Amino acid sequence: MDTPFVYDKYVTGKNFVGRKTECTVLANLLDAGENVCIYEPPKSGKMSLVQQSLYNMRASGKPFIVAYVDVFNVRSLRYFLKKFGDAVIRAAYSVPSDYAGVIAKHLEGTHFVFDGAQFASKEEIVCMNWDADDNDVRQMMQLPFRIAQEKGLPFYVIIKDFQSILSIDGYEDVLKVMEQVFAGRDRLVKNPSVFVFTGSMVNAMKHIFAYKKFFYRQVNHLPLQQIDEKDAIEHIVRGFRSSGKVVDRELALGACKLFRCSMWYLNQFFSVCDSMSKGYMTEAILVDALDSVVAVHEPRFNVLINDLTDHQQSLLRACLDGVVKFSASDVIERYRLNSSANVRRVKDALCKKEILTFNDKDEPVILDPLFEYWVSKYYFEIQ
Repeated sequence: MDTPFVYDKYVTGKNFVGRKTECTVLANLLDAGENVCIYEPPKSGKMSLVQQSLYNMRASGKPFIVAYVDVFNVRSLRYFLKKFGDAVIRAAYSVPSDYAGVIAKHLEGTHFVFDGAQFASKEEIVCMNWDADDNDVRQMMQLPFRIAQEKGLPFYVIIKDFQSILSIDGYEDVLKVMEQVFAGRDRLVKNPSVFVFTGSMVNAMKHIFAYKKFFYRQVNHLPLQQIDEKDAIEHIVRGFRSSGKVVDRELALGACKLFRCSMWYLNQFFSVCDSMSKGYMTEAILVDALDSVVAVHEPRFNVLINDLTDHQQSLLRACLDGVVKFSASDVIERYRLNSSANVRRVKDALCKKEILTFNDKDEPVILDPLFEYWVSKYYFEIQ
């Protein structure tokens, strides 16, 4: 069903809202051969931004190859390298004879092979006949660079959910080898290979790029700004207008503030509103739609809150009350946080669970806007 409120997949073109500046910056970085990392909460528009930027580049007549490597379920180095190799080779070649040829040519001296029987049964391009070592990692990470020169085209490698690499035993060694590959690349080469690292676990990605400082000065962090309320409201009004319906801009503004202009939540919310009305969007319809959206996500929120200790819940309540200095003696006493050392442990735990993050001013931010609304209204019953 054609709908203006798309939330089940990434969007481009008329359904892409705002972020013109980020699109321009990302396209310029890719065109200049600069690696990029983007880490934002789930469903915040990372892949839509990447796709829209690539769409704009194609529209301007720039040819390139792009590979998408989704590593969200990676738990071993062998699987990471196999998924990476499969995606990179499949993006540039199309027949089994080419697959076998590129592995023999560009991955010579490694433990990677092309197994025709394995490809026929499971469509796996890259197989391994031994445990992976540093040379395997190095050669595999250099593969996009070699293919780019062979094809005479820039090669963009988009790695989704890159934080999953933290699940690999010895992940630091893997990242160090990748750093060596990036350090050794020729920046003057005509057709570069560029990596875009995206991640939905904000604090895990910060651990890699900000705290541990892997890829220091090798990867550019591209933060996503909140979408302008005017752009979001115009998208909402235009969407209803296309089906002959009307929504008051003030009501749309209220939804934008509640969801912090998260287009995924807004599209989901207004899709429900659209299904509930045949004409004018009343406040009652929006309230009923909000209840429906909350009901969909409530089981997930229950799991989140029930997984927290008493101290973690207390610190979360302090965040909702606007507290920013958790180690102050009156705050520790009021919220029964025991000690400043315990505060640090609780903050770290909430960050690891991806419930909170802290901005440059060390102020807490609850990552999920709907969870913030739910935990405030329904769990802590804050009026």
